[in-house]
Amino acid sequence: MQLAEKPTLSEAGYLAFEETSPLRHEYVGSEAYAMSGGTLRHNRISLNAASLLLARLAGKPCQVFMSDVKLHVARDSAYYYPDVMVACAEQASAANDAQVVSDPLLVVEVLSPSTEATDRREKLHAYRRLPALQEYALISQDTQQVEIYRRQGDIGWLYITYEPGDTVEFASVGVTLPIAELYAGTDVA
Repeated sequence: MQLAEKPTLSEAGYLAFEETSPLRHEYVGSEAYAMSGGTLRHNRISLNAASLLLARLAGKPCQVFMSDVKLHVARDSAYYYPDVMVACAEQASAANDAQVVSDPLLVVEVLSPSTEATDRREKLHAYRRLPALQEYALISQDTQQVEIYRRQGDIGWLYITYEPGDTVEFASVGVTLPIAELYAGTDVA
């Protein structure tokens, strides 16, 4: 018995398909994966993170992007839709009609039961390969907890955990905020 081969999709084919698709898809190694919908809590935490970062970065040459903008990880031939990301490169100083960012300083994912394993393994591995990335933050939606992987020059990555009552530091963009602000408007205490 011969197994049928899965059809492959080129990056150009994926990008063309994604422009007209009513659903969003992430793309890894020539395969597209449909994105599932999020909960109200997930959406509120993502919105809080983006809004807080946007307010604290006002006047700086940085842009805050939410989940409709793709992140391209060229080394892995992958496109992801992070919940929030911040890019501070010259081209990020003015929003334009581009749909892809390739050089964020900060990437934030709000953990969901259906995506947590992917966020912790595949995306952690892929994002850490981005030369510009300085921090990767994982925000729990079930408890007040923020985990940050912070680049330490050429020597590796530092792992930091913040819990209730802590002040979260996004050192990559010079922003600190009480963890409770990320959970405002949710039932997570």
